[in-house]
Amino acid sequence: MTDLLDRARGALHAQPFSMLLGAELMHTGTDELTLSLPIRDELRQQHGFVHGGVVSYLADNALTFAGALSLGPKVVTGEYKINYLRPAVNGTLIARAKVVYAGRHQATCQCNIFVMDGNRERLVAVAQGTVNRIGENGDHEPAN
Repeated sequence: MTDLLDRARGALHAQPFSMLLGAELMHTGTDELTLSLPIRDELRQQHGFVHGGVVSYLADNALTFAGALSLGPKVVTGEYKINYLRPAVNGTLIARAKVVYAGRHQATCQCNIFVMDGNRERLVAVAQGTVNRIGENGDHEPAN
């Protein structure tokens, strides 16, 4: 499992946008994983809440990493839906994603995003999406 975690962390660190935001891969299992993102002022919108785009980024990335656990490392998000439940203000965002179903070329995944502030963990958003394996010829179209 350590080798899988190291490879997944390497993939995350190869994403300039993830490094800009400060995301970290905390845990990975056979069909689930956890990403974290410390909240800082640059990630807030005008009301002091973490910007919805930041929460959405974390869900998107966690869903795609979860799909890669079943489909292999060459995957992209096909689609996802997110429901914002409450704002995140302080602490660390935690995204826990898991594979619900995986076929040969697609995986359906779910993600819960929490904010951890001290010892308190609160659910801030839920997401579900489809992850597609990238075509065998290296293009960005899902394999059929």
